[in-house]
Amino acid sequence: MQDIRRPDPEALLAETQKAHRGKLKVFLGMAPGVGKTYEMLRQARRRKMDGLDVVIGLVETHGRKETESLLRGMDVLPRRPIAHRGRTLLEFDIDAALSRKPELLIVDEYAHSNASGSRHPKRWQDVEELLAAGIDVWTTLNVQHLESLVDVVLKITGVRQRETVPDGALSRADDIEVIDITPAELRERMAAGKVYVPETARLAADNFFKPENLTALRELALRRAAQTVDDQLNAAMRVKGLEGPWAAGDRILVLVADDGMASALVRQGRRLSDTMKDAPWIVAHITRGRSEDGEAGTTSKLTDALKLAEQLGATTVVLNGADLVAAALAYAGQNNVTQIVIGKGRDNRLREMFGLSLAAELLRAARGVSIHVVTEPGENQVRMRRPWLRMLRRGWAPYAIGLGYVGVATALAYLLDLQFERADLGMIFLAAILAAAVVHGLAPGMVAAVCAFAIYNVLFLSPRYSFAIGSPTDLLTLMVFLAVALATGILAGRSRDRAREAQRRASDVTSLLVATRAFSRAPTKAEAARALAEQTTAATGAKSIVLLPENGELVTVAGAPEAQELGPGAMAAARWTWERGEPAGHNTGTLPQSNWSFRPLRGVQNRAGVVGIERVATVPGSDQQKLLTALADGGGIAIERAEFALHAVEAETLRRSDRFRTALLNSVSHDLRTPLSTVLGSSSTLLELGDKLAPEVKQDLLESIREEAERLSHYIRNLLDMTRLEGGRVTLRLEDSDIEAVLRTATAGLNRRLGEHSITYDFPAELPKVTIDPGLLEQAVVNILENAIAYSPDNTEISIAAYEDRRKVIISIEDEGKGIPTDELERVFDKFRRLEEPTDRSKGVGLGLSITKGFIEAMGGTIVAASPIHGDKGTRMLIALNKSDADVWKDK
Repeated sequence: MQDIRRPDPEALLAETQKAHRGKLKVFLGMAPGVGKTYEMLRQARRRKMDGLDVVIGLVETHGRKETESLLRGMDVLPRRPIAHRGRTLLEFDIDAALSRKPELLIVDEYAHSNASGSRHPKRWQDVEELLAAGIDVWTTLNVQHLESLVDVVLKITGVRQRETVPDGALSRADDIEVIDITPAELRERMAAGKVYVPETARLAADNFFKPENLTALRELALRRAAQTVDDQLNAAMRVKGLEGPWAAGDRILVLVADDGMASALVRQGRRLSDTMKDAPWIVAHITRGRSEDGEAGTTSKLTDALKLAEQLGATTVVLNGADLVAAALAYAGQNNVTQIVIGKGRDNRLREMFGLSLAAELLRAARGVSIHVVTEPGENQVRMRRPWLRMLRRGWAPYAIGLGYVGVATALAYLLDLQFERADLGMIFLAAILAAAVVHGLAPGMVAAVCAFAIYNVLFLSPRYSFAIGSPTDLLTLMVFLAVALATGILAGRSRDRAREAQRRASDVTSLLVATRAFSRAPTKAEAARALAEQTTAATGAKSIVLLPENGELVTVAGAPEAQELGPGAMAAARWTWERGEPAGHNTGTLPQSNWSFRPLRGVQNRAGVVGIERVATVPGSDQQKLLTALADGGGIAIERAEFALHAVEAETLRRSDRFRTALLNSVSHDLRTPLSTVLGSSSTLLELGDKLAPEVKQDLLESIREEAERLSHYIRNLLDMTRLEGGRVTLRLEDSDIEAVLRTATAGLNRRLGEHSITYDFPAELPKVTIDPGLLEQAVVNILENAIAYSPDNTEISIAAYEDRRKVIISIEDEGKGIPTDELERVFDKFRRLEEPTDRSKGVGLGLSITKGFIEAMGGTIVAASPIHGDKGTRMLIALNKSDADVWKDK
């Protein structure tokens, strides 16, 4: 059987996406001074000589004459001045580069941090935008600036790198060239003053540029280059469907806490993923439901770690569970995790004995998964040994109030002890502990329990005012009290935390429900945008704004608590979000100096707009971020739906207009041409053969001319009336009129057209006057009667009646025709309704009843049709008109 090897679909998709991007080449070195910039410029000059459009976007020569000489004759973009802390800094001008759009752009120092006020905080983000615009970029990078190697480099050199590049950015490079020299050669270059000035060179040689440091950094650079080459080989093999050592079975879960080890664990996870052939990895934070709004520094560490994980290519998630070990293993089992990375602090034996060490418990409970335990660095040991200090930094007020509860319990117990001999005072302290845990949480409850234990021992157990214990019974009592106090504090605190978490989740669900209802009720884009702004402000407590595209520009449509104008920086971030479909502004990687953070509103098919929130920082993967994402998605779909509804209305209007136009053309081509042809033929016959025709023939021709002229006049009148109704140009001349007189006048004009039909009347002796336009009502009645004559057989009766009904006067017109099918009654008043069926066009164009309905409603009345009324035939038209004011008052 033939072995068919198919290309990897994901690899093919990635290759397709890269087709429209520029190519990135990175000149990688182990340290400054190895010649990266020099080699990059030397190759760039060679490309320019070959006819390629090469432009220098930015190059840092650091005063090296050999490097400066290579810039002569090259096109160099001017730098952009940016004011920063009283100084003017010259930074890379990304807008000038995008406008120039050369074939190859040289941008030095890939890891550089841009000055505040730049579009992106990092230069590698500038390069990403250039690549997305289809521009090839060459850049330089030292290996110590790779984000995943920061901790490794710190151990090697003792220097923490502040300017870093995510490993994913380097992994996306199309080519990496290692500029390699031996450590001895580099130190010789430094001694010769080719890297730094002599004083700086001596200090560097004794610190960062030690031979052992350079050797380790050189190994890192070569390893990273080899790994990138291996990744490129694997990608090529996937595209061609060749077998390889894929990491199909490996998936990594990195567990991070809200502490100083979080970022180090993330980097370790990235390095482990690299060694496993770029295995997928997840960074998770597990919480028991307690609020994450502790001290700012601690929350910032977790947020920074999760952001770092996203930059390095990980998926981030925030889990919730009372049992951390069970939650971690359950998630690992559901997502086929094979490797778990966890940090371990300086736990004592007591914590491990009572199951309070997460790493130890995870090692005991894990089955079928590899556990990688990363210990904390030595510099954090002293700080981590003082958890009580960290708790107090989160806020001392809950602990003080908990101790206050214990103080109140002590005073009450003291009073009871004076009054009663054998009072059970322990219950009072347990009540205080319970109150502290329920109101302020687990940690204040535990502190209150320990304090209550000490006070109970000193003040109420013999010997008093001493920590000594008088008898074994007191010892047992004291131990039971401590155990119950701790258990009470733990259970009450956890119950409080879970209740608050459940309440917060219920609040989120309620917010989504309210938002969904508001979105579903919004008939227009403006209403949907207003609902989104209000719900976003309600969820975050911050100002929000919604911008929608209008004539190619973003326009503020709604805001909460009110819409406001955005500054130039905020508008630039909003436009970036709209154009790129990526978050921008505060707490993002694009224009972070803005006070607003913007998210794209994605509909089902396209982006619908942008929502902005003022200075709200969310933890990646947190419930608040998920809520905001859900609100943005729901708002985007609602705005898109409103736009679709508007387009549907416009399409329906256009369809009806086309239908009207088609029917009108059919009417003009037949219903107007037929009577004109008859008139023309009869008149031509009279002119040519008038003397030869018999008198009765002449009379017949003249009557034919008159009848067709009347038909033609009737058609034109109907068309003009419908045009007036469609354009809203019906002029009413309302007056109090006698309804019987108007009806008899209408029928009088039809005596000649009645033929074999007869008309009967049924009017009461007295009938109230109605407020109408007599001319319009007469024309409306004529249209109904003409319709009855056209569709009723000869020798049948048409009945006209009128009667009073409360504040209305009802007109009833009945015929004995074939009637109207029940399912057609609602459509009988549509324009050109008769033209939809092949019928005798001598009966009209199908506008009469539609015009009648328009006239009646213009006068404030209503008209309905009922059929059949005589067995299976006959039609009744009922017109309800308003009584005159005088008759209404007379009735009262």
